[in-house]
Amino acid sequence: MSQLVAINGKPFENGEKKKIQDFFGSLHEHNFTPIISKEFTKAIGDLEIPNADKFKTYHSEKDLENVKYAFSFGGDGTLLETLTHVGRFEIPIVGVNMGRLGFLATTPLEDIEKAVQYLALGEYGLDERALLQMDSDKKSFEKDNFALNDFTILKRDTSSMIKVKVYLNGIYLNTYWADGLIVSTPTGSTGYSLSCGGPLVLPQSNNFIITPVSPHNLNARPLVVSDSSEISFKIEARSENVLVSLDSRSMSVPTDIKISIRRYKLNAKLIKFNNYNQLQTMRKKLKWGIDYRN
Repeated sequence: MSQLVAINGKPFENGEKKKIQDFFGSLHEHNFTPIISKEFTKAIGDLEIPNADKFKTYHSEKDLENVKYAFSFGGDGTLLETLTHVGRFEIPIVGVNMGRLGFLATTPLEDIEKAVQYLALGEYGLDERALLQMDSDKKSFEKDNFALNDFTILKRDTSSMIKVKVYLNGIYLNTYWADGLIVSTPTGSTGYSLSCGGPLVLPQSNNFIITPVSPHNLNARPLVVSDSSEISFKIEARSENVLVSLDSRSMSVPTDIKISIRRYKLNAKLIKFNNYNQLQTMRKKLKWGIDYRN
């Protein structure tokens, strides 16, 4: 019986067309039926793929209810986008890397046919990652109110700092005078939080990291808390609005908004092959050990 697989991705280079065509051939060979995002449907429009005119395009979550696996062609950002499509069903995602080494998209395009074969044989592992959820008293991200990497509050419309009061489980923690504030998951600790001086935290650590962005109170340092905590905020700014984001999705909200962050009830499931190891990826990405003395 054929299994349904969802496919999302960004436009690709001419030199990558052959591998994409081979991928669809491998899906057919191993009895997988593709259902493709609107964006990737446009990207494959001129490829020579048998029966491409019969491929279905997904438009809503309802179209994805019976999907077994998802493929994300791009980088880490594309995988985060794919997660918003399939995350509510906890559909396992294969992150196919089309560029530089990624922390999340770890399957090279060159290995995509092998990846399809491994899926058909059930020879893969699942790397489950915690998500965070944003709740607010005003209209915001609606059903896409979760993130794999981080939640941020940032100033906008003015060069002045903002003031963010932070509460941990309803108890006042600190007031940050800064350009913004990041709450990241362990997965997101290698992203924006890291560039602002936050610590690296291994994926299964069950923590949140609170990291200020360019703080004016210099005794404010990144803080690691349990992800069983609820983190809430009160915002003050000279402008009427601030920018809030969940991963790569952002929107302007009024400063009087009430926001809280907690762990989401579901996890992101990332498919890994060939005894993938997170520490190995971190060593490569962060160039640990690149020293003539080693």
